[in-house]
Amino acid sequence: MTVKTFFKNLNNGVDVSLEQMRKAQERIAPVLEDTRLIESPIFSKESGNRVFIKPENLQKTGAFKIRGAYNKIAQLSDKEKNMGLVASSAGNHAQGVALASSLLGVKSTIVMPTTTPLIKVESTRDYGANIALYGNCYDDSYNEARRLEAEHGYKFIHPFDDWDIMIGQGTIGLEIMDELKDADIILVPVGGGGLISGVALGAKLLNPSVKVIGVEPEGAASMKASLEKGSVATLESVSTIADGVAVKTPGELTYSVCKHLVDDIITVSDFDLMESFLLLLEKHKIVAENSGILPLAALKKLGVRDKKVVCVLSGGNIDVVTVSSMINRGLVSRSRIFCFSVELFDRPGELLKISEILASERANVIQLEHNQFKSFDRLMQVNLEVTVETNGKMHVDMITAALEKHGYKITKIY
Repeated sequence: MTVKTFFKNLNNGVDVSLEQMRKAQERIAPVLEDTRLIESPIFSKESGNRVFIKPENLQKTGAFKIRGAYNKIAQLSDKEKNMGLVASSAGNHAQGVALASSLLGVKSTIVMPTTTPLIKVESTRDYGANIALYGNCYDDSYNEARRLEAEHGYKFIHPFDDWDIMIGQGTIGLEIMDELKDADIILVPVGGGGLISGVALGAKLLNPSVKVIGVEPEGAASMKASLEKGSVATLESVSTIADGVAVKTPGELTYSVCKHLVDDIITVSDFDLMESFLLLLEKHKIVAENSGILPLAALKKLGVRDKKVVCVLSGGNIDVVTVSSMINRGLVSRSRIFCFSVELFDRPGELLKISEILASERANVIQLEHNQFKSFDRLMQVNLEVTVETNGKMHVDMITAALEKHGYKITKIY
C-alpha cells in the first residue's frame, strides 16, 4: 500500500505529506548531527547482502529520539509550553524530550522505570529534566506519567503514538533514501512503533517499493503479536536485554501504520544481539545499546541475498558494566571463548600434556581449575576445567579433535 492510499483509507482527517516531512527535516536540522550511512564489509559478508549502517547513536543524546521530541515540542503553543511537559521513557525518549525542552526553554518531568541503566538516568538529568523513577517497565512509567499529567496539568509528550513524533523520526527515512535511492530494505528496531512508523512513511513517500522491516526481541515482540492478532495486543510480560524496546503494548496509531506500510517483523534472541554487539564493536569500533543493534542481529534471518540493506542503529546509550558483559557473552556466542572439562589420571605430567596440546593448536589459556574433588574417583583421577581464547568455531573444532586424537574425552561447558 502507498502512503497516499493509507491516509485516504484512514479517513480521520490526518494526511502526512512529503512537504510536511521536509518541513520537519528543516525544523530539526539545527539540533541534529549528520549521520551518513556507513557501509559494513563484515555484516555484508556475514549476511550475503550489501549492508549499510545508519548510525543514530551519534546524535547529541546518543539516539534518534531527539528528532521526534524536538519536532513535537517546537510546534506546541506558548500556553502548552508554559504548562510544563511530562514524558515516560526507558531512556532515549527521556533524553530527547529533556534536551529539546532545554533548548526551547520549557520545563520537563520524565518518569523512567526503576530498571533504567544509570547512564540514561544521569544523562537525562544533565539535560535539565526533573526525574521520577517508577515501575519495572515502560508501561508502569507511562501510567505514572499520565497520573502526573492529570494532577499537575502538564502537557504529555508521547514517546511514539503521536503524528508529530512519527514525522520527526521519519526524517531518518528521508535521509536514507536521499543518500541511497536504490535501497532495497530498511531494517528498523521496534518498541512502541514510532521509529518504524516514521521511517516507513518517510522512505515510502520517496520510494514506495522499498521494503521496511521491523525487528523485535523475542521476549518483547508486542508489535508482531498485534499484527498477528489483527488489533493492538498487550503482552503479559516482557523479558529482554534490549531494555529500550521492552514495551508490552504498542501504539494505536503506530499499529495502524505498521499494519499497512511495514512489510514484515523479524524477531531475534538475546544471543543474536550479543553476537552482533561484539562484531559491531570489534570491526567498526562503534558502541551501541542492545535495542539499537536489533537490525544487525536480524540480517541473517532476512532470507535474501545481493540486496542493499540499511540497518538503523537507533541508539548507543549503554553503561560500561553492560558493555563488559555483552563483550564476554558475545565472545562465548561466537566461540571465541571455549570452556571444557576433562578427566585426567592423578599423576605427574598429565597437566603438562594438556598444556602442550593446547599450545600446539595455538589456544591461549585464560583459566585453569585442577580439582580432585570434582572427580567420581578422586583417588585415581582429577577433574581439569580449562578456559581458552580461540579464533572461532573452526578453531574450537581443531582443538577438540587434537585432544580426542590423544585419547582425551572432553565435555564442553560453553
